[in-house]
Amino acid sequence: MTTSPTPDLRMTTVDAARTVRIEVTGDLDYDSAPHLLAAVTGKLDARPDLEDLHLHCAGLDAVDSMGLSVLLMIHRHTSEAGVRLHLDHRTARLERLLTITGTLEHLTTLPAGAANSPTSTARTMSGNCATAHPAGPDHTT
Repeated sequence: MTTSPTPDLRMTTVDAARTVRIEVTGDLDYDSAPHLLAAVTGKLDARPDLEDLHLHCAGLDAVDSMGLSVLLMIHRHTSEAGVRLHLDHRTARLERLLTITGTLEHLTTLPAGAANSPTSTARTMSGNCATAHPAGPDHTT
């Protein structure tokens, strides 16, 4: 587990076998968003066997347009790498931003073909897949 502080954003990273979880606390804004992008791309580069990237968003406060842009860039990078992105425990504030901007479904829908993978089958059995949560496979608080 590693912790990376920035002035407005704190990230705690937990690595597992084929999963990385990054707990994000603070503001995801113009100054701090590039740090999250760098952390994610670093993990994607270092972990070619990665299957799932979980961004734990319960501690997120403000997210500005740069923060949203970085979330979209992260989605692009994870999709290109064949890694499933999860925005876990989204705050009501983040949920509203994603809904208003029309990006919620884009960021939280499983990629095509993922429904038949062994990992998603296990997730279906544990109740964490898109069928259990109409907004996507991720949890909200």
